[in-house]
Amino acid sequence: MKTIVLNASPRKARNTAQLLKSAADGARDAGAEVEYIDLYDLTFTGCRGCMLCKRKGVERCHCYWKDDLSPIIDKIFRADVLLIGTAIYLGRPTSRYFELIERLHFCSLSYDDYSNYFTGKINVGMFVSMNATKEFYDRLYKTKFEKYAKELEILGGKVILYPCYDTLQVSDYSKFNMASFDESKKKLAHEKNFPKDLENAYRIGQEFSMLTPKQ
Repeated sequence: MKTIVLNASPRKARNTAQLLKSAADGARDAGAEVEYIDLYDLTFTGCRGCMLCKRKGVERCHCYWKDDLSPIIDKIFRADVLLIGTAIYLGRPTSRYFELIERLHFCSLSYDDYSNYFTGKINVGMFVSMNATKEFYDRLYKTKFEKYAKELEILGGKVILYPCYDTLQVSDYSKFNMASFDESKKKLAHEKNFPKDLENAYRIGQEFSMLTPKQ
């Protein structure tokens, strides 16, 4: 069982990363081979529209652009489980997330009939962390992020979206111009909820990595 973990947040030690590392621990404890990758450490862009993946007779589900992302795309298509996380910036996933998804989709998309070249089954856990409360997420973000998660159904497996609300952005709010936030309330919410989020992320990583690719 191969599990790929992709952090699409630029912050390598904060909320999204901690969720993904907990999910990765769950996958390892289930016996999976786990590879953890910080996308912001890599050099790549979105799709260049080079059309090399649409040539006749070439390998399908492979991006031919030579940069750091192309081998990651190969690893995703060979995996059994993808665990991916992004922070919510301005109501959207990060730019790195969109660049990855753009490339992943395009190289598996047939321009003959708009079908999907990929015929395997990869289970996906998508983790999103945000400063927003659950009420704010449900009202303004939920529908959008469910659509983002649905895009991952191109990988043929089960997709779980796990939102993590009201996260602690910095350790000391007094050092920043962030007066609209009540630090004591943020820390209280973090202490109450984030350990549960980490436990749930662990469980998702563990359960997905115990499934066979066809489940």
